[in-house]
Amino acid sequence: MHSSFRLLPLFIFSSAALLRAQNSPESADPTTPPGDTSPVELEKLVVSGKLDRARDAIMPSLGASTFAIDSSQIALQPLGDNAPFNQVILRAPGVAQDSAANGDLHVRGEHANLQYRINDVLLPEGISGFGLELDPRFVGRMSLVTGSLPAQYGFRTAGIVDIHTKSGAMGDGGEVELHGGSFDTLRPSFEVGGAQGDLSYFVDGSYDHNGIGIENPTASAQPIHDTTDQSKTFVYLSDVLDRTSRLSVMASASYSNFQVPNTPGLPAGTSPGGGQWLPGNFDSAKLDENQNEQNYYAVVAYQKTAGDLNVQVAGYGRVSSVHFQPDPVGDLFFNGVASDVARKISSAGLQADGSDALGSAHTLRAGVMLLAETLTADTTTVVFPVDDNGDPTGPQFPIVDDGRQHADFFGVYLQDEWKLTPQLTLNYGARFDVYASSFDRESQLSPRVNLIYQAADSTTLHAGYARYFTPPPLENISASTVALFDGTSNASAVTQDDPVKAERANYFDVGVSRKLAPGLQAGVDGYYKTAQNQLDDGLFGQSLILSAFNYRKGKVDGVEFTTSYTHGGFSAYANAARSLAQGEDWVSAQFLFDPGDLAYVHDHWIHLDHDQEFTASVGAAYAWKGFGGGTQVFVDTLFGSGLRTDATNSLGNTIPNGGSVPNYCTVNVGAQQSFKAGRKRTVKVRLDVVNLTNKSYELRDGSGVGVNAAQFGMRRGIFGTVSYGF
Repeated sequence: MHSSFRLLPLFIFSSAALLRAQNSPESADPTTPPGDTSPVELEKLVVSGKLDRARDAIMPSLGASTFAIDSSQIALQPLGDNAPFNQVILRAPGVAQDSAANGDLHVRGEHANLQYRINDVLLPEGISGFGLELDPRFVGRMSLVTGSLPAQYGFRTAGIVDIHTKSGAMGDGGEVELHGGSFDTLRPSFEVGGAQGDLSYFVDGSYDHNGIGIENPTASAQPIHDTTDQSKTFVYLSDVLDRTSRLSVMASASYSNFQVPNTPGLPAGTSPGGGQWLPGNFDSAKLDENQNEQNYYAVVAYQKTAGDLNVQVAGYGRVSSVHFQPDPVGDLFFNGVASDVARKISSAGLQADGSDALGSAHTLRAGVMLLAETLTADTTTVVFPVDDNGDPTGPQFPIVDDGRQHADFFGVYLQDEWKLTPQLTLNYGARFDVYASSFDRESQLSPRVNLIYQAADSTTLHAGYARYFTPPPLENISASTVALFDGTSNASAVTQDDPVKAERANYFDVGVSRKLAPGLQAGVDGYYKTAQNQLDDGLFGQSLILSAFNYRKGKVDGVEFTTSYTHGGFSAYANAARSLAQGEDWVSAQFLFDPGDLAYVHDHWIHLDHDQEFTASVGAAYAWKGFGGGTQVFVDTLFGSGLRTDATNSLGNTIPNGGSVPNYCTVNVGAQQSFKAGRKRTVKVRLDVVNLTNKSYELRDGSGVGVNAAQFGMRRGIFGTVSYGF
């Protein structure tokens, strides 16, 4: 792992300085006579680099905590750019691992609530699930931005995954690759980029087949019925119109099929298994549940810089769908319910951001965002009629519950980066957000303020406050009509179903980063959050589609430590974090919960199901000139104290999320050898061993709020990769 994995609050972008550099005499073309208006062949790399810096100056993460990584550092992680995207982020401080079906990652004690941006343009949300449509292969550099966020970031605020893509402006070339190994893994992929005149391009694509698409629900080395096939592609086009403007287009498509893994030896549940309405037995190892996920999006962005003014305007659209198909007999046997669930969300929006340097002391930034979403939910649930004791009184029959919902998001912000002194910067502003949906309408004015003090060349301190407004994800709002299932095997013991509301929070953050010695960097960051209508998500029932709900109040606090070191070909990093996330009183979607749990949580604080007290990641790498090319070896380890599970007190009562699964620590190693195969041609051979010690560890045990299945981490996997670069 590369040493620049670290907290970077000290890197304060001064857009005024950047813009002055862009317009300095050195940036002019010395070959152009004064007054000559004839066409000039632009220096593509220089112009693109200046436009990249100008774009970055529009939306710097002033005062927030930023963990940065680039494509060369991704290569030093387990599996490199063949790793799932969430595994790249997992190496950042304060990020807790979860099962893929439960949402993948938790940043600073939050469930999901991540915002993805590609080249500073918002990526609209897709249906929550386990298909990770983003591919590390197209990442040029990226950052995870957390803490007290500046005003340009709204709605999803647990963390900003800020991705800047590879670009053909860096030169012609590409790579073809074949990756494979344990768990029947086979993944061919390619990437290619280049420039034709003023137009540069980058394209990548991959196909992934493996036998462990979702975490194994048992401790066995090989899961049962867990095959996945995934296809992904990404396209980036950039047309430099002149030295001060460009037009960019991004598009992506992913199509994924997943088998839902089985647990052998399950007994019949509360269904009428063995009775007159179903066969007398059913082997749970032969269940056949499946899920299909599709995601498509496109972005068109125009960027313009004029003197001290930088502007980017982008339009975007996205279509995302999930279709869960049950086992029509097996689900009835074990659960008394078989639900075929299809959800599709269509999004379209507009985003405009700009910055203007007003002298040397002030830089104003402003922007607006519009997003419209439409959700179509089609559900057919097969159930049994039951009597007051829950016993079936007749054969199964379907209940159709289709719905359509809409939501509009609007946000506008204004802020000022004020350099009070050469060492002290105040970034202050506010944003106003409006959320209007089929079931709710809310708004909020949210002030933001961050103070950054450059105490010395080696030390930077920051402190900030942010007011957050977080609407519920439209795709996770349950559209079920509770009363439809009265008198059936899918009836809820609780019929209350108050609408899910937007979360409102106060967030405080303070931190320091210091260069302790040449090559050695360290940082510490602490945060505290209080929330009204704390949002959370969970899996209820058999489908692997999340449902949202609120706690009346919530609180989250924690501290993060990070260090990195580099010397010559050696680099190392270490991150550690402690977090506590709690909530009290479920005040929406109450029908999802057990009556006893609902009564307990009404007047008791409980841990959120994704609360993991301690997380840590440590890694090291060494690179040297090897035989015929370059050699790299790397190792890293991940530690987690365990996500939450239900517990029983001394009186025999269940405490929701009152315990945790056992802690775990996994070790991963790898090596890569590069060979020169001619001019601009390189062959790379790579070996990765994931979970070197073959440790069996549990992420979920099947209990806890919104947890519907046990999940175990992947056992030892050995993978090889061969690539040819040209």
